[in-house]
Amino acid sequence: MTELTKQKKPVSVWWFAFGYFAVYIPYTILTKIVTDGLLAKDDAALSEVCKAATDVATCPIRVNSFEWLPPTIMASVLSMLIFISCMGWWKYATQTKIKVNGHTLPRPRIWTLFSGICTGFVVVTTTLAYTIDGVNIIFAMLLMRGGMLVMSPIVDTIFKRHVRWFSWCALGLSILALIITNFGPNIFEGATLGEKALMNTMLAIDLAVYLLAYFFRLSFMSKLAKSNNADDTKKFFVEEQMVGTPSILIILFFAGLIGHIVSPDSSLFNGIWAGFTTFWQRPGIIIGFAIATGIFSQFNGVFGSLILLDPSENAFAVAVNRCSSIIAGTIASLFVALMYEVNLSGKPYMPSVYTWIATGLVVGALLFLALPKMFATLKKQKAAAAEAAAAVKKNDEVALESLEEKKS
Repeated sequence: MTELTKQKKPVSVWWFAFGYFAVYIPYTILTKIVTDGLLAKDDAALSEVCKAATDVATCPIRVNSFEWLPPTIMASVLSMLIFISCMGWWKYATQTKIKVNGHTLPRPRIWTLFSGICTGFVVVTTTLAYTIDGVNIIFAMLLMRGGMLVMSPIVDTIFKRHVRWFSWCALGLSILALIITNFGPNIFEGATLGEKALMNTMLAIDLAVYLLAYFFRLSFMSKLAKSNNADDTKKFFVEEQMVGTPSILIILFFAGLIGHIVSPDSSLFNGIWAGFTTFWQRPGIIIGFAIATGIFSQFNGVFGSLILLDPSENAFAVAVNRCSSIIAGTIASLFVALMYEVNLSGKPYMPSVYTWIATGLVVGALLFLALPKMFATLKKQKAAAAEAAAAVKKNDEVALESLEEKKS
């Protein structure tokens, strides 16, 4: 009876980390291939045209980063609905009094509504960071991941969660990595001074929105969901997911619809609107890539959220999350660099030595955060095993004494 009523052991955060790693690689590769028009590499004439054009009529296989958002987010929304339905998790969300076919409809709470909107902005800014022409994947990734590492112990301090010494050590390594990537030469390989200024501005805005969204998201998680109660975790997860990508899709639709009418020369609004309209005239392989990217993006969100919702302090959960993405991003960047040496403008994809040094420092920071937790867990498991063995030995001794008493 004890075995039947025993609670199921929660899934290890490291399985979520592996899932995050596994889906992050194809998500990053597909995004870079399509937005850089790399499928035109074997066609010299098409490559020449695609250097400056992304519209469907002129260059059908290169997609503007703003146009890329709507179709991929559509696929993410559909994936989210299917995943939560298959898991049977809608019941964990806050329920309305409205009934459809005898079932109440789920709704978010005010804080999960805000957290979901922040999640949507994280999806958008992550995709845009990887699509800025000439920006190395690992460099963009280090800025975002390093920023989160710096921020996580700050959020812990605000919510009075104890930040251990190794978290502060990791913080120092992360800051050093950011300094190296920003001051090392050839960050934007092959770019002119004007291009570097534009890329820095675009990255700065994108990074600011990304980190601000994550700051509020981590704060809401710390307040509502980071506990050992699995139902609280699922409740927050479902309510956040049902808001995240749908809210961004709605915002993009109205921004594109109104923007391309009011400002017909705007590449931003025209690109977004094209994602809802003319994008679907592109070759089937591009549409397939968009759907696949959206699915991978959604499962990035699934595994990434489950990691961040781990009951441990944010400094640890963020480290596990970032470690998975940095290793995956490095593999994706190497793949793109080996398959396509340069982009359409002739700029190299291979990361500079400074980027690799910074990557090593960030991985070192992540190890600082992850290893003590692993050692503590192993020590606890060893102590539990020893206690269990002692209990078994004691039971055997009692049984033996009882048997001897019966014989006597």
